[in-house]
Amino acid sequence: MAKAKTRTHFVCSDCGHVTGQWVGRCPSCKSWNTVSEFKESANPRLERAAVAAGVAEARPLRDYTEQTGVRVGTGEGEFDRVLGGGLVPGALVLLGGEPGIGKSTLSLQTAMKAAGKVLYVSGEESPEQVRLRADRLGTLGAELLILPETSTEGIVKAVKEHRPDLLFVDSIQTLHTARVESAPGSVAQVRESTAELILAAKPLQLPVVLIGHITKEGAIAGPKVLEHMVDVVLTFEGDRHHAYRILRAVKNRFGSTQEIGIFEMRGDGLHPVTDPSGALLGDGGARLSGTALAVAIEGARPITVEIQALVSSAVYGTPQRSATGYNLRRLNMLLAVLEKRCGFKLGASDVFLNLAGGIRLEDPGIDLAVVGAILSSTLDLTLDPRTAMCGEVGLTGEVRPVARLEQRMAEAAKMGMERLVISGLGSNEPEPPKGLSLVRVSRVGELQKVLF
Repeated sequence: MAKAKTRTHFVCSDCGHVTGQWVGRCPSCKSWNTVSEFKESANPRLERAAVAAGVAEARPLRDYTEQTGVRVGTGEGEFDRVLGGGLVPGALVLLGGEPGIGKSTLSLQTAMKAAGKVLYVSGEESPEQVRLRADRLGTLGAELLILPETSTEGIVKAVKEHRPDLLFVDSIQTLHTARVESAPGSVAQVRESTAELILAAKPLQLPVVLIGHITKEGAIAGPKVLEHMVDVVLTFEGDRHHAYRILRAVKNRFGSTQEIGIFEMRGDGLHPVTDPSGALLGDGGARLSGTALAVAIEGARPITVEIQALVSSAVYGTPQRSATGYNLRRLNMLLAVLEKRCGFKLGASDVFLNLAGGIRLEDPGIDLAVVGAILSSTLDLTLDPRTAMCGEVGLTGEVRPVARLEQRMAEAAKMGMERLVISGLGSNEPEPPKGLSLVRVSRVGELQKVLF
């Protein structure tokens, strides 16, 4: 029998755009040097099309009922929190992160705590290396199976043979399938291997967790369509030189994408941080100028975080603007508001902003604390360590109310705050907890008088 013909395509690794010839710049997403070559059969996925054709049936939507209580807990509380309460049967979860951040440790630790039969596919480490890490993490379960395999067909065969309740694959870039004539980790191999795992997992209602590498720019390696194929995309963030790690949902078809899980890396594995505010604030000792406390909302939990600012005279001709854990464009907007509405001339000053603890926040409710930290550093005056802030700053200099104020007030009171600076434009605010007083400001210009 003659060998099936192959054809060559060129695919953008960022957006998945297909072209007939190589180009330096992707015509779709305009990215440079992201187009790579891959070969596939001239009649790809004929078997899948033949199997799927005519199987589905159109029915009225009202005939279907909502599925409740179908999530399966993994035994790792912070992992379940980010997923939205647990794994959904048949869902594919893609976990990405920098090398050495702890992706394999988190996956193996979750596999050891999960109930039922768990199949852990190790494509990068030998079973002896996995066992060495497992002995450090805790007690091994009797139903935890290890499979040193990189062939997608071999993994599918093991899944059908053992019928596990949960599947971990470390990592998707090491897999290869005979359907594609290219090296493991290429665009075609990653996409085709993921598609085969989906076809094997969906009928069995098998949850699958895939570990993925990331590029030097911080994006998950492989074609962008990989993120569209899976149901949940998680990123594991943090600094390898610090103890805290943050698990964040970038995409979640079954829950919120604003939830985060916080872990502390220790010698015996990752430990969940149940009190993130206390962990991020530290011992609460004497604070210097340029620090302010903000009460933010991440997903369903309030977090008290320390915001640090440093304002100094520009040594070079062009002033520097740098933000770690905060949107740099929003920082530039707040600096413009301070200069226009409050008269602070910061155009010739370097401004550096940092959210302590390595956390990243998108909550606009921390704008007021950012402004307070910048003012504290500019004037070289220390803020009261028992004062926290929450409020959104507009372009006209007004301080807007924030959502879920009651939760923020409860968190501030729990952390021992005595004053909470909020917007004065709101109405019908809930009563503050005992020991916490509210200070209202309507304009950014009023903040200096309130704080100093």
